[in-house]
Amino acid sequence: MIKIFGHTAPDTDATASALIWAWYLNDIIKKPATAYVLGAPNTEADFVLKRWGFEMPELLNDVADGDKVVIVDTNNPAELPANIKNADIRQIIDHHLLVGGLSTKGPINVTIRPVAATATVMYSIMREPALDNMPDAIKGLILSCILSDTLEFRSPTTTPRDTEVANRMAKDLNIDIASYAAEMFAAKSDISHFSDAELLRLDSKILEVDSTKFRVSVLETTSPDTVLNRKSSLIDSMKTVASEDGVDQVLLFVVDILNEQSTMLIPNDAVKSVAEKSFNTTVSSDSVILPGVVSRKKQIIPNLKS
Repeated sequence: MIKIFGHTAPDTDATASALIWAWYLNDIIKKPATAYVLGAPNTEADFVLKRWGFEMPELLNDVADGDKVVIVDTNNPAELPANIKNADIRQIIDHHLLVGGLSTKGPINVTIRPVAATATVMYSIMREPALDNMPDAIKGLILSCILSDTLEFRSPTTTPRDTEVANRMAKDLNIDIASYAAEMFAAKSDISHFSDAELLRLDSKILEVDSTKFRVSVLETTSPDTVLNRKSSLIDSMKTVASEDGVDQVLLFVVDILNEQSTMLIPNDAVKSVAEKSFNTTVSSDSVILPGVVSRKKQIIPNLKS
């Protein structure tokens, strides 16, 4: 049995792409495979799976020596199970920069393409009879992944290939993209049952910049006030989460999907300095608006300076 999973703090693309590839391996390639998640997915992913009739994949805490695995939506060992280097990695499908650090037991297929969603990569590497026999539920997952990672084509990560595949899936499903994306983003904006610490870890990545270790957290929402109304308690929690997670600072960006801007929370002078150096802005309070900044991959992480 092949285990398929994406990164920790799974979003819609990581969660649904594991299910897409499990379908492909099971039904088309005829290799037994099971999708897993490496943590609790966000509310948008939960909505997407229910909308298309899927159960949430089982939580995978670690892998055993020799487990056959396929990794999707990441190639970063820091975002994978602790024992991943002793697993039998069979394939990697991703759309992020190549991090390095993984080793395999033999030659494998690695596909990393500069598109916005892993689901776009998967659709592009599938061959007949997959494309002719793809059920609506899988098409729905592909569409959802692309709309999520492109913020309905607003993100600078969007490529013509993402748009082409999304429009093809929507046409096949007779779905209005704007209406469906609004439903997805409304689900993503429901953060009522998450604690502050859970929100800070929900959609985040840990990285080191100039010897400073950050947890870079992004909350994408069509209702930014819902998050910013909790600004004071979130700021209080940032120090605790940083200490518990072994990082120097937590950076939180509240992405306003509709207005295409981010609000960065400023809990201390160190983060104030990061904001001013990284985004050519002046900080005068406990938050700062960053117009046009919506993508962690393209606009936040590449510009970070400690």
